[in-house]
Amino acid sequence: MSISVPTNLKAQPDISAQLNNADRASMPVSISCVIPVFNEAENIHALVAELHPCLQQMSDSFEIIFVDDGSRDNTYAIAAELADKYPIKALQFSRNFGKEAAMTAGLEHATGDVVILMDGDGQHGTSVLPKFLAEWRNGYDMVYGVRSGRQSEPLWKRKMSNWFYSLMQSAASVPIVPDAGDFRLMDRRVVNALNQLPERARFMKGLYAWVGFKSIGCAYDVKERNAGKSSFNFKRLIQLALTGIVSFSDVPLRVWGAIGGIISILAILNGIYIVVSTLFFGNDVPGWATIAVSISFLGGIQLLSIGVLGEYIGRIFNEVKRRPIYIVANTIGFKN
Repeated sequence: MSISVPTNLKAQPDISAQLNNADRASMPVSISCVIPVFNEAENIHALVAELHPCLQQMSDSFEIIFVDDGSRDNTYAIAAELADKYPIKALQFSRNFGKEAAMTAGLEHATGDVVILMDGDGQHGTSVLPKFLAEWRNGYDMVYGVRSGRQSEPLWKRKMSNWFYSLMQSAASVPIVPDAGDFRLMDRRVVNALNQLPERARFMKGLYAWVGFKSIGCAYDVKERNAGKSSFNFKRLIQLALTGIVSFSDVPLRVWGAIGGIISILAILNGIYIVVSTLFFGNDVPGWATIAVSISFLGGIQLLSIGVLGEYIGRIFNEVKRRPIYIVANTIGFKN
């Protein structure tokens, strides 16, 4: 298959914008279920066996879209086999671009009136999906799953998540709901709005909040993985948190601006003290320790503030290069 790069994908028609709640309650709806996967060969069979009958009960028209984010196992091959029996489509990336890029690709290729995002490891149970759709029929444009508990996660991950969401609540330009991940149902106009956003460094949880629309949360219990281990490690969690903070807050820049102002004021006051002390009490021999500590402290502050500034500049540099968010190497079920 030839390598393809998405450019200006045409937005799907938005039907629900002209509908009231009564129309939604009675209209037939087409569903796209987008599932990003990375080395999930052991989980796909069980996931499809659980998901397919659930979608059948929800709609007569639906599609399941697997986005293979450069898996090193036979995830894509299994998806191809399942496509002979089920309404499955698949995209295979040329390499690993990350989950945010995989979700973006799925949203851009989905055609349903509503789009469901869920993980491929089986932790997002299908039992809550009918409730998602019921809330959409009640007039909500976005229905997101809220974890009822994080007890199955490692302690360090729970602590970091709590710290991150607390920071984002106080610093972000838009409110980001704690414990609400990517598991959600979105109306077509929400998907079209997300597909218009051009940034390359994508923090989807922030983008969901940024586009707005009428939203509601539904609690669900996180299940154990069907098989395998999560590839989302500590390093990736830090990278995602940093992307979220830099993408949706300029507080770090303001903080270091304030620190620089405070240090400048203290330097001025110290200069006044030295002048007054010299005029009235003479010039004592200055201590080298004070000078050394002051230079080291100010040097460290400068390097740290330059590092924060460099993080923002580096992301600007990546954006202006305008490289594609992802590259598709192979497809199943899509027209070239």
